[in-house]
Amino acid sequence: MKIAIVEDDINMRKSLEIAMGDYEKYEVHTFKNARDALKKLDDTFELIISDINMPGMDGIEFVKALGGKFEVIIITGNATLTRAIESIQLGVKDFLLKPFEIETLIAAIERTASVAKKIPKPTASTPTLSNTSFLGTSPALEKLLSRTAKAATTDASMMLLGESGVGKEVFARHIHESSARASKPFIAINMAAIPDNLIESELFGFEKGAFTDAMEAKTGQFELAEGGTLFLDEIAEMPYSLQAKLLRVLQEREIRRLGSSKNTKIDVRIITATNADLNTKIAEGKFREDLYYRLNTIPLHIPPLRERREEILSIAEAALERYCTQYAFESKSFTPNAKNALEHYNWPGNIRELISVVERSAILSDGNLIDTEDLFLEARGLGRI
Repeated sequence: MKIAIVEDDINMRKSLEIAMGDYEKYEVHTFKNARDALKKLDDTFELIISDINMPGMDGIEFVKALGGKFEVIIITGNATLTRAIESIQLGVKDFLLKPFEIETLIAAIERTASVAKKIPKPTASTPTLSNTSFLGTSPALEKLLSRTAKAATTDASMMLLGESGVGKEVFARHIHESSARASKPFIAINMAAIPDNLIESELFGFEKGAFTDAMEAKTGQFELAEGGTLFLDEIAEMPYSLQAKLLRVLQEREIRRLGSSKNTKIDVRIITATNADLNTKIAEGKFREDLYYRLNTIPLHIPPLRERREEILSIAEAALERYCTQYAFESKSFTPNAKNALEHYNWPGNIRELISVVERSAILSDGNLIDTEDLFLEARGLGRI
């Protein structure tokens, strides 16, 4: 297995290189930063091990740049735990907290390799859990759904707040499907996943010849969502220079394609989401206060999974059933000990982390029963409640 280690700390980098040199089946290449790695990575690499807190391009930006082409294991210190949780959102299925024993890393490598071998390449018909509706219930969820029902029937702008992985896109889709716009498009855009220089053309579209590579006209997401709902996730990541244009769209209800001399009227409901503290962003001059008030007409705070524990087993069991079907496994179930572990884990990555853990346990467990050790929760070093 050809592995790339991306670590700016020379001592850590050399230690990993030496320790893994004892394992003949691994061909290890090390890089001192993400930019150097991106220049050398090719299809011969099977796994990337990356730190998060690195100068220049950090680990999260690095994972985004990889675009899902490689399996990734994140390693991090306690000071960057929050960013490790962000990695779950980008598809990273394993991360380790420093310091760790080399045996712990090797076990994570083997788990990741086993998962990669067993997961079929996605096709247009491959079912996923990304569009799953609510798989469980809790007092916190019922209270939130009650508030959501009142707001969904209006066209007011809504902002969904909460930690990464709590299911903000699921809520946004639920709002859309509960509104009079349900028969029209629902389009979701992640601001953090689009390079800054492409966001404007992605949202507003462009005319042929608007810039060098504009060989033909492109319809923007606002026009594609006509009559429906446009969900702007990670709105705090929108470049400041574009925020004024978004504010104008909200005020005038019209957009202008790049390279066009005319405006186009639009009828689109805007739902935004963020896990950032926008008040701090405003104070730092990174987010427009007037735009914030336009987007935050109806704020909805989605509680983290640790405050909705009644939902954990329902979500886990539904996800397990779905993955067994998706991968053509025989039916599997959790042991009482595994259920207890699921219910008492902190889930810092929320529902997204839970679904990721279930998928991995479904793939790596040998029999039809998934026990505590198949969950690999202790390896994450985050403990129980």
